[in-house]
Amino acid sequence: MSNLESTFRLAGSVGVAMVTPFQPDGAVDYDAAANLAKHLVDQGVNHLVLSGTTGEAPTTHLDEKEQLIKVVRQAIGDDIFITAGAGSNDTEHSVRMARSAQEAGANGLLLVSPYYSRPSQEGLYQHFVKVSSQVDLPITLYDIPGRTGVAISDELLKRLAEIDNIVAVKDATGKVEVGARRIAQTGLAFYSGDDGLNYSWLTHGAIGIISVVAHVAAPSYRKMVQLIENGDYQGALQLSLELEPLVKALMGGGQGAVMAKHALALQKIIPSDALRLPLAPASSEEIKQLQKTLADFALL
Repeated sequence: MSNLESTFRLAGSVGVAMVTPFQPDGAVDYDAAANLAKHLVDQGVNHLVLSGTTGEAPTTHLDEKEQLIKVVRQAIGDDIFITAGAGSNDTEHSVRMARSAQEAGANGLLLVSPYYSRPSQEGLYQHFVKVSSQVDLPITLYDIPGRTGVAISDELLKRLAEIDNIVAVKDATGKVEVGARRIAQTGLAFYSGDDGLNYSWLTHGAIGIISVVAHVAAPSYRKMVQLIENGDYQGALQLSLELEPLVKALMGGGQGAVMAKHALALQKIIPSDALRLPLAPASSEEIKQLQKTLADFALL
């Protein structure tokens, strides 16, 4: 089914894969999460993804994920779309997370391909079908083979697009031209899942972004989306080029969750940049360089 024909609401165009703030002792800091969510919305974000990779989903637990949704919903109201991560390499666990997220008030779900076990394409299909059949929420598939070890094939995506509540894809494959073809073939909505390619995705048919860098640059990404919607591709390209040092500072080392927390703490938007192992803090030199980049962008 084309997303244009779907009765399910689609998420907004300026999305953030939000970090999960922790207290120094490692407990989830729900007050900080609520304040961060409000700050991001004030900055122009209209879609929050909770408990994804950047939200340290592998090391947060079901009760914490559920409470996080409730707290953020209370903080930002009903108008902002909340997507909750419900991905796992255990299908039954994924089902439990999906049901819990729906009950807690999420508007949609993000399902990453089961990781590490590297199932067959048929195994992927059955996994996504099982989870999607247990909820009444729109589902965004997350295709990121560099992390999961398995890619969603063209043929599989066509099959999955026939499921009513599978409506979108967050694409972090790095293959924009392939994605443009898939948009045309499946009718699914696509979101950029790679900050370095946000401009390319938006000019190849994606309807929005799910960003890490937008933690600190939401107004710029909102402007980029608006420029492209208005047909000013040159202006959007120039903005994309200007943002490259910021993207590199947060994402260049492959530790977006870590660097986003450091950046927010440097900005004093969250009180602590604490992480849960196995994520470890960046080096002092990396934090120093991040601080310089934020200062260069007048973000401190």
